[in-house]
Amino acid sequence: MRAVYRNPKELATKLKDVIDLYLEDLLSYEKLESTVVAMIKANDDRIYKNGFMPTKLIAAIGEERKAIVDKIALDNNL
Repeated sequence: MRAVYRNPKELATKLKDVIDLYLEDLLSYEKLESTVVAMIKANDDRIYKNGFMPTKLIAAIGEERKAIVDKIALDNNL
């Protein structure tokens, strides 16, 4: 997995792919959590700007996936 995504579309696609794998039970929650935490840390302001996810990213990944990312971020104090 690439650590930093400069293009928001690529970042959204990677988030969608990883979360979809989890939703299809092809990926454990622990692996999903570690992947999302790594992505949040590496992509600082691209996932959360001032504590909020950008609306363009929300539109790209959807509300269900946003809720999963928010839960992981909250659980890990990010």
